[in-house]
Amino acid sequence: MTSTKCLEVKTDKSGELTPEGVAAIGEGGEILRHNGLVAFPTETVYGLGANALSPEAVEGIFRAKGRPGDNPLIVHIAHWSMLEPLVKAIPPEARQLAEKFWPGPLTLVLPSSSQVPQVVTAGLPTVAVRMPDHPVALALIKEAGVPVAAPSANTSGKPSPTAAVHVLEDLGGKVPLVLDGGPVGLGVESTVLDLTVSPPMVLRPGSITLEMLRDVLGQVDLDPAMAGMDFPHSHKQEAPAPKAPGMKYAHYSPEAEVVLVDGPVEEMTAAVLDLAAARQRQGLKVGIMASRETVASYQGFFTLVIGSRQDLTTVAVNLYSLLRDFDRHGVQVVIAEGFSWQGLGLAIMNRLTKAADKIIKV
Repeated sequence: MTSTKCLEVKTDKSGELTPEGVAAIGEGGEILRHNGLVAFPTETVYGLGANALSPEAVEGIFRAKGRPGDNPLIVHIAHWSMLEPLVKAIPPEARQLAEKFWPGPLTLVLPSSSQVPQVVTAGLPTVAVRMPDHPVALALIKEAGVPVAAPSANTSGKPSPTAAVHVLEDLGGKVPLVLDGGPVGLGVESTVLDLTVSPPMVLRPGSITLEMLRDVLGQVDLDPAMAGMDFPHSHKQEAPAPKAPGMKYAHYSPEAEVVLVDGPVEEMTAAVLDLAAARQRQGLKVGIMASRETVASYQGFFTLVIGSRQDLTTVAVNLYSLLRDFDRHGVQVVIAEGFSWQGLGLAIMNRLTKAADKIIKV
């Protein structure tokens, strides 16, 4: 059992780290340089970081999380010059996208160089790299002086952490340091785009939407491995194994059973009510994950509001914390409403689909 220290990292009104924040970053950088683990905030979720160039350090991530070894990691960098030693080639599309979206929630999959340990890439010939848009993350990477491999800082398969308290719930006693930078701004993991295929392919949707990528590159495809998510207009088919982090295994799941109900709002609301009543008659404690527009329909049931259908950014930010909240309230079955499959909704529905034990379309 490791003693876990949690240090608050504050910034001033200009966005600069306070002296206490600088000291905390210094401590984190020292741990990373000595092959230890540090949990830290990004703009998406909290990450569990290790020196990406040290197989020994990276193996510590898998042990702490209980993460399967064939699930690749994302390498985080703080400036462009850190990218070049990690990859065999940088295509022009990568430069275009970096100019537009870095720092930001976009991960690029590129041909890996021999410097990247196979434990990071899960034996694949590619490496996933991004530059996070968070002052604590960037300062930590710069202080460490090495690229940082970092999946989400949670027990593998559980909802990703969007606050330091979530990290402590899952990994307290397993990592030496958690840097508390406050709640995250986006709430869903980065978009993963494979640039080793033509046309480029989204392996995991995120806040950088498919539409935004197409505005820059033209044609961009969705990974056929996501066909099982039943995207509108997708072909039902036997999907190949996905190449992106977080897409191969059950993921984002609370202790409670999750049932996702998807369809037009009026029909969906009626189906949620019927299902909640039926499960309640079975003696189960039911919770409903509702939108602001529909919450009034669920009087008499334990309900948490995830956000407005008119502002999916709030839905994304609240998703993982609400799944954890249902567990804290002892809910046995979570019935979750579906959302739009367009724009940011694609990422939200991807995560809900992965979290769900059952999906009902109405």
